[in-house]
This record gives sequence, C-alpha cells and structure tokens, in this order.
Amino acid sequence: MTGKGKEYYYWDLIFEGEYLNGKKNGKGKEYYNGDLKFEGEYLNGKKWNGNGKEYGFDDKVIFEGKYLNGKKWNGNGYDRKGNLIYKLIGGIGNVKENEEYSIIFVGEYLNLGGKGNGEEYYKGVLIFKGKYLNWKRNGKGTDYDISGNIIFEGEYLNGKKWNGKVKKYEDGKLIFKKEYINGIKKKINS
Repeated sequence: MTGKGKEYYYWDLIFEGEYLNGKKNGKGKEYYNGDLKFEGEYLNGKKWNGNGKEYGFDDKVIFEGKYLNGKKWNGNGYDRKGNLIYKLIGGIGNVKENEEYSIIFVGEYLNLGGKGNGEEYYKGVLIFKGKYLNWKRNGKGTDYDISGNIIFEGEYLNGKKWNGKVKKYEDGKLIFKKEYINGIKKKINS
C-alpha cells in the first residue's frame, strides 16, 4: 500500500497516516484503545528524524520534540499536570520521571534512551542509586530498603548484582551478610 491509509486491530483504529510500500512513511497518528498516543513523522515504519508528540493519560502531551532513529532526541517531557520534567538535547538530558505524581527515577538519559547516573524511588522512598546503561543497572550502585538501610553495595552487570556485598536487616539490626562474586551469591564467613 502506498498513500494514505488506516490500520485496525479488530475494530479499533491503531494508525492512520501515510504509507510507502506497506510501511508507515510520512505523517501519521497512533492510537491505543481509541486514544491518540503519538502524532508525528515516520520513515520505514518508525518514528523518525522528525517532529512528534507523545500523549499520556487524559490526552496530555508527555513528550514533544524531535525523534532520531525511532528515539526521542531533542525536546521536552512533561508530567500529567503539564509540568516540564526533562529536556533532551542530542538524546542527553536530566530526567525526573514520575508515576501517579510519585517520583520513580531522577537522573540522566544518554545515548538515545539509555540512562546514566540516577536514582530510583518506590512510593517516594529511595531504593537505588547508581549507574545505568541501556535502561538497566550497570556499574557501581547501592540498593536501599524502605528504612534507608544499605542492602546491597557493589557492581551491577545488565541489571543483575555482579560483585559486592549483600546485607539483610531485621528491626534495624544486621542479621546476615552475603557476597556476589561474578554474579554468584556466596556466604561470607564471619
């Protein structure tokens, strides 16, 4: 198909826009459950090298800017209240993500979507502080329990604890320690 067209999933409209040789190419809009989720430019089926807007709940814009190779490149991200929470320049920026107005990540976005240094939160409580690569924990980092105790300190590889010490607390008291060596958990003799 070449020209303007529409795609449906059963009876729900999921895309309307321009096609070239059966792929999204040119201006288009994506929908999910009847709600507009993205409008912008496509090349070979991907959000590409052009301007676009992503929409969240209640039809609010959550990102507006330029895409490169299908990834957010230059632009602004917003929370559900319309507050600016990050700015990307060349795919790099400081980000403050939130879910239901509770912060879940504060840190850097690097290299077309991977994360640099950052902090993760769960219901407003810091649970991890360290380095990220390709959206996973990679490099030095520290895990915390909800009381603020350090429960792991060491290195991560592809999101997994790799080298470092594990601690477990009960009623604020350390009850055991273990260690990860090359991704394998071992008991520490004490």
